[in-house]
Amino acid sequence: MTVDYQQLNGIALAYLGDAVYEPFIRQHLIEIGYTKPTKLHHHATHYVSAKAQAALIKRMQAEAILTATETDVFKRGRNAKSHTSAKHTDVLTYRISTGFEAIFGYLQLTAQPERIATLANWCITQVDEGRLSNVN
Repeated sequence: MTVDYQQLNGIALAYLGDAVYEPFIRQHLIEIGYTKPTKLHHHATHYVSAKAQAALIKRMQAEAILTATETDVFKRGRNAKSHTSAKHTDVLTYRISTGFEAIFGYLQLTAQPERIATLANWCITQVDEGRLSNVN
């Protein structure tokens, strides 16, 4: 069965996208030497928190990293009506991070593993090199 991503709402894309993006982060953290669960969780938040994802999207936009289709998917995820609330951030940041995750869900459903890896690794590099603090 082929899923038409255009028929899915942004929340469903983000749900999948969260699961697609996070293994890259987990593997990266283990590869750089974190092995204790508390340290893994603490460091993972630098990559997967709503604030980090919102900052990554801003940098992607500033550097024109996303394709036109990916930008459209981001907007659909960002604008989707969510019945859950942000736990540690404001609603706008949470919605932007939902759009970030929707991109990864879309890429998974459209069978683009190379693009997923490219974007995930780009995000990891941005965080590791401290480039998110400069985003306004």
